[in-house]
Amino acid sequence: MKGAILEYNPASGSGLISGNDGTRYTFKGTEFRGDVTKIKIGVEVDFEVSEAGGEAINIFPLSVPAAGNKNKIVAGLLAIFLGGLGIHKFYLGFAGPGIIMLLVWLFGWILFGIPTLIIGLIALIEGIIYLTKDDDAFTETYEVQKKGWF
Repeated sequence: MKGAILEYNPASGSGLISGNDGTRYTFKGTEFRGDVTKIKIGVEVDFEVSEAGGEAINIFPLSVPAAGNKNKIVAGLLAIFLGGLGIHKFYLGFAGPGIIMLLVWLFGWILFGIPTLIIGLIALIEGIIYLTKDDDAFTETYEVQKKGWF
């Protein structure tokens, strides 16, 4: 049967697969026939259903999600140099956080610039985080999980 990985917890070594038949199957990482570090949400798999049912066994990856469309270096440099304006948030597709950063930066001057400095510091920290993450972690965090802050 074919399906896709819905979730996987490396700590417990278990996860959930959505089969093409519409049923969800639990699985153990030990049943994954490939590099366990490549178990990611959205990976298409081929698997068998256990005799007891409800559990996927002999899981083989069919495809690995394509690398993300966003470049972590571009995002990091935008955050460091134009971060207070929220440009890096817009680049990553987070319009809400981008608007918040832009408004805080613009109207922060009313309060003697303190909010503007704080939002600029937050952007600097985010830029450093973007640049220090490896490519897979960056893609997983900001494109797959859609994490908008830090």
